[in-house]
Amino acid sequence: MPDDRRRERYGFESFECAPALRLEAQERFFALQHDALVQRLDKIEISLERLERRLWLAVFGAAAALLAQAVLPLLTANP
Repeated sequence: MPDDRRRERYGFESFECAPALRLEAQERFFALQHDALVQRLDKIEISLERLERRLWLAVFGAAAALLAQAVLPLLTANP
């Protein structure tokens, strides 16, 4: 039975399963998860900023179109 435990599994390196090593591995895993989450949140934040710029551009475009339609009759009425 001890030979079965020490046998390397394909693709995984063998390590002793002491509680300290398990805690260290969990801390590294959680740090990696946290870093990945922070990167995803940064990407989402950048996307939201780009979307906000596009929405403001659309609002200003609509306001400019309305103002142009309001001013155009005034310009054509006066010679």
